[in-house]
Amino acid sequence: MTSVDLSTTYLGLELANPLVVGAAAPLSESLEQLLALEAAGAGAIVLHSLFEEQIERDQLELHRHAIAGSNSYAEALSYLPESALCHGGAQSYLELISQARSRLGVPVIASLNGFRPGSWVQLARQIEQAGAQAIELNIYSVPTDPGLSSAAIEAQVEEIVAEVRAEVTLPLAVKLSPFFTNLSAMAARLVAAGADGLVLFNRFYQSDLDIETLELRPNLLLSTPHDLRLPLRWIALLHGRLEVDLAASGGVHRGSDVVRQLMAGARVTQVVAALLRHGPQRLAGLEQELRHWLSEHGHRTARELVGCMAQERCPDPEAYERAQYMRVLHSLAPSPPGTTLAQPWPLAGEGPP
Repeated sequence: MTSVDLSTTYLGLELANPLVVGAAAPLSESLEQLLALEAAGAGAIVLHSLFEEQIERDQLELHRHAIAGSNSYAEALSYLPESALCHGGAQSYLELISQARSRLGVPVIASLNGFRPGSWVQLARQIEQAGAQAIELNIYSVPTDPGLSSAAIEAQVEEIVAEVRAEVTLPLAVKLSPFFTNLSAMAARLVAAGADGLVLFNRFYQSDLDIETLELRPNLLLSTPHDLRLPLRWIALLHGRLEVDLAASGGVHRGSDVVRQLMAGARVTQVVAALLRHGPQRLAGLEQELRHWLSEHGHRTARELVGCMAQERCPDPEAYERAQYMRVLHSLAPSPPGTTLAQPWPLAGEGPP
C-alpha cells in the first residue's frame, strides 16, 4: 500500500488525521478514557460539554458560601470554605483539561454548551488558562416563546459568540443547529463575530412519551450513515465562501463517510456514535479504511480531497440545491410487494463495520 499522509489542520492546530472525537460524556469523563482515545488514533478530542446550567449553579453556590456568616464576624467577610472551591462541575472540568493537556499529545478542545448570553461565558477565560487548545461552543436551544422572532434568536446566538470571543484568544469553533431561516447568512454573521470554525451540526435528542406511565422519557437514538447527508450538503455549500474551518458532525461510521465529508469541504470529521457502539478501537478501523481508500485511488494526502466536490468545484453545482430535490422525486418508483423503499443499512453498497 502506498504511503499516505492523513495529516490536516483544524482551528490552526496540527492534527495527525481528520478523526476528531466529538463531545460526549461517556467518551471523555476521565483522563483514562482520553488516553485510550489517543492511543486508538484520535486526531483531536473534544471534551464533553460543560453546560450553562452547571456553571450558573456553581456560581450561585459559590456566592451562597461567600455570604454565609457575613453578619456574624468581620473575619467571615474574607472566608471562603474549601467546599465551595472543590464543588463539582466547572472546577472538575478545569482540572480535567489541565490533566489532559499535561498527558496527551493530541489537541484538547473544551466544549461550552449554552443558549443565552450571560456571565457563564466568562469561564472561557479559565478554560484557556487551564490549557485547552481551542473551545467548541455548542449552542443548543429550543425556542418556545411565540413572541420571539427569528431575528431575535439569531442576534442572541451572535451575541453569545461575540461574548466568548471577547474572553479568549483561543481558536473558537461554533457547533450549530441546521434550523436557521438562512444558514448561509447565519454562518457569515458568526464568522464576523469571531468564529474560526463551524461544526455542522449538533444533534438534538428528542423526548418520547411512555403511554403506560404517562411520563416523558429520554430517547437516545445514535446516528447512522444516512445522517451525514445534511452536514455534507451544507459543508459543500459553505466551503470556499467563508474564511472558516468546517467540521462535519453526524453519521460518520466508516472510512468512506470521512472521504465524503472531506470531499464536500470539511477539514475534520467528528466521531461519536461509532465509538459508543464499538469502543475507541473503532478509530483505528476508520483510519485504516481512510488510508486504504486514499491509496487505492492514487492520493498521497488526505488534504487533496478537501473541497474537491464542494459546490464551487462540483461539475453539477445545482445538485446541492433545488434541482437535486426534483431529481430525487422523479426517481421514486413503487416497490414490489414485500419490499421496502429504504433500508437503514447499507449506504452506497456498503455495510456497517
